[in-house]
Amino acid sequence: MGNLASTYWNQERWNEAAQLEIQVMNVRKRVFGQEHPDTLISTNNLATTYLNQERWNEAEQMKIQVMDLRKRVLGQENPDTLSSMGNLASIYLYQGRWNEAEKLQIQVLGQEHPDTLCSMSNLALTYLRLKAVA
Repeated sequence: MGNLASTYWNQERWNEAAQLEIQVMNVRKRVFGQEHPDTLISTNNLATTYLNQERWNEAEQMKIQVMDLRKRVLGQENPDTLSSMGNLASIYLYQGRWNEAEKLQIQVLGQEHPDTLCSMSNLALTYLRLKAVA
């Protein structure tokens, strides 16, 4: 089911992808529990699909949930946690919520992580957008 949802996702068939992702997420919650890494991946995938559908509020709430659970279960410096923080910052960027994006990006930068250069680039883009708005 997850693979088929991914295929739909790659074809930009967002509604069909979302329907399957909901099913996968619910099964994983029931079988593995809400905090299991596979469940969090499913939740994150659904949130990303919502992002592609411009369902900002739903995507944001799910990304926050995934980020908070990963912080608690995996720790603040875990690469998956940092990725979740960066994903949430991206949602804020899409919405023009520059200050909120900046705060998250600075937190990600403060950690030792191989993707630090990408995080630095994202923060630089945020500063460019803040400057353009000012």
